[in-house]
Amino acid sequence: MLNTILDTESKIVTLQPHGSLKKEDFDNAVKIIDPFIEEQGKLNGVIIYTESFPGWEDFAAFNRHLVFIKNHHKEIKKLAFVTNSLVGDFGEMVTGHFVDATVKNFAFDELDEAKTWILEE
Repeated sequence: MLNTILDTESKIVTLQPHGSLKKEDFDNAVKIIDPFIEEQGKLNGVIIYTESFPGWEDFAAFNRHLVFIKNHHKEIKKLAFVTNSLVGDFGEMVTGHFVDATVKNFAFDELDEAKTWILEE
């Protein structure tokens, strides 16, 4: 399951995976994020918030994740990985080559710091 929390005031989306990600998780996130982007424009940021990355249920879920990134990366100013997983370090190093957003990794207990960073100019 992927909890998608949209803070309309700060224009930050927090994505919290719980268990293996499914294709439907990304479909549900799109239903929350896309109408807001259409109405308000770019998001200030997206936070991936998980102590350890749970992976994907199957290849269809992984593929839908890639499509989600492709369709949204230009609509996001900053991307924060807030995790104790090595995915955060890897994400900071690699993701920046594939997305327009500025990417930064934070420890799992630094959620407030990640939000502050996203809102800095």
